[in-house]
Amino acid sequence: MGAASSSVGEREPLIFSPNPETSIQPVYSRVYGRRWLVLTLFSLLAFMQGMVWNTWGPIQNSAMHAYDFAKSDIAVLVLWGPVGFTPWLLFMWLMDKKGLRASLLLSVFFMVMGAALRSVPVPDLQLRRWLIHGGQLLNGLAGPTIMSAGPLLSTTWFAPDQRATATAVASLVSYLGAACSFIVGPLLVPAPNDTTRVMVARAVVSTDTQINHIRDRIQLVLYAEFGMVAVLFAAVLFYFPSRPPIPPSVAAASQRLRYSSSICRLLSNFRFLMIALAYAVPTGVVAGWSGVLDMILTPARVSQVDAGWIGFWSVVGGCVFGVAMARFADSIRGMLKLILVLMMAGASLASTWFTLTCLTRLTHLPSTAATLYTSCIVLGIFINSSVPIFFELLIETVYPVPEGITCGVVTFLGNLVTGCLLFFLTFYTTDLSWLNWCLTGSCAFSLVLILFFRESYDRLYLDVFVSV
Repeated sequence: MGAASSSVGEREPLIFSPNPETSIQPVYSRVYGRRWLVLTLFSLLAFMQGMVWNTWGPIQNSAMHAYDFAKSDIAVLVLWGPVGFTPWLLFMWLMDKKGLRASLLLSVFFMVMGAALRSVPVPDLQLRRWLIHGGQLLNGLAGPTIMSAGPLLSTTWFAPDQRATATAVASLVSYLGAACSFIVGPLLVPAPNDTTRVMVARAVVSTDTQINHIRDRIQLVLYAEFGMVAVLFAAVLFYFPSRPPIPPSVAAASQRLRYSSSICRLLSNFRFLMIALAYAVPTGVVAGWSGVLDMILTPARVSQVDAGWIGFWSVVGGCVFGVAMARFADSIRGMLKLILVLMMAGASLASTWFTLTCLTRLTHLPSTAATLYTSCIVLGIFINSSVPIFFELLIETVYPVPEGITCGVVTFLGNLVTGCLLFFLTFYTTDLSWLNWCLTGSCAFSLVLILFFRESYDRLYLDVFVSV
C-alpha cells in the first residue's frame, strides 16, 4: 500500500470477538441510536456552510446593483471558500488530537462570526463590502472540518454496512445547502429589471428606490442565515460528543497512525495521490463553475431565476443519486472503482454536451431551456454523487491513516483547484467558454486516472475478516 506498509501493531484492533465462529460483529462493539442525532446536527451545519458560501453567486446581478460589486468581486466572494482552507493542517491536527467536537466547535464559531459580520447594516458601502468579504472568509475557515469530517463521523458512529450511506449524507448536504441558495436568493432578492416592473413600469435605469429595495431583501437573507447558524451553534455547544462510549466496529476501535506519520504516508503514496487528483480536479472545477453559473448562463439569455433553478436541480439530483449509490455500495462492498468509472464517464459526456450547447454559433446545437436543464442536471448527478464514493475509496486505500486527515488532504486539493480557477476568473470574465472546456477536460482527466488505478480495501478486510 503505497511507499510504506502499515505494521501489525498499527492494524491490531482494540476489541475482539470472543466467539469468532458465530459472531461477525465484535462483542464489545455497539451501535447507538443517537448516531442519527449527531449526523443530523453535522449535516445541518454543512448545509448552512454551503448556503452561506453560495449566497452571492445566484444573486450576482442584484448584488452588483445594490453594493456596486463588479463581476470580479462576485468571483472573489466565491473564492473566499477555497482560501479558507489555507490553515487546513491546523484543523486536521485539532481533529486528530482533540476529536471532532473541538474542531467542529471552532468551525461553527467562525461560521457565526462570519454570518454576523455580513449582517452589520452600516450605511457606508465601502465598509459594507469589506464586512461582507470578511464574513465570507470566516465562513470559508469552517470548510476544512465541515467538508472533510463526514467519513470520520461515519466510521466513529456507524456500523460497516451503513458507513458509505452516512458518509454520503454528511458529505453531500453541504452541496444541498449551496443548491438551496440558488432558490432562496433569486426568490427573495428581485433582479433589477423585475423590481422596476413594480415600482417604475419597465424602467431601464435602476432608481434609488429600487436599489434600496434590493438591499433590504438581501439584508433579510443575511439576517435569516445568521439566525439559523446561531441556533445550530447553540445546539452543538449543548450536545455533540466526539465519539460513542463503545465503538461500532473493529475499524473504529483499531489503532491509527500518528498525525505526522499520516501526512508522510499520504504524500509518499502514489496510489493515493492518483485517486486524490481524480477527485480534486473535477470536483474543484465544478465547485468554481457552479459558483458563477449565473454568469456563465447569462450570454445564453437565461434569467437569474432560471439559472438558479438549473443550479438547484443539478445539485439536488447529485445529492439524491449520491445517497442512493452509497447505499448500493454498502450492499455490494468492493465495487467502488467500477461505480466511479461509470460516474465519471457519464460526467464527461454530460459536460461535453453542455459545453457544445453553449457554443450554438459554432455547433448549431439547440440551446433551449430543456437542453441546458438536462445537461446541467445530469452533470450534477454524476459529479456530486461521486464525492462519497471517492471518500470511501480513498480511506480504504490508505487505512490505517485517520479518516479526517485523509479527507482533509483531498478536500484541500479540491479547494486549491477551485481557488486557482476562480483566481483566473477574476482576470477573464468577458468570455467564460474557457470555463466550460475546463469542466469537460477535468472530467475526462479523472476518468483516465480511475481506469488506471489499482483498488484495495484494507479497512473492509479488517472489518470482515478480522472480526469473523
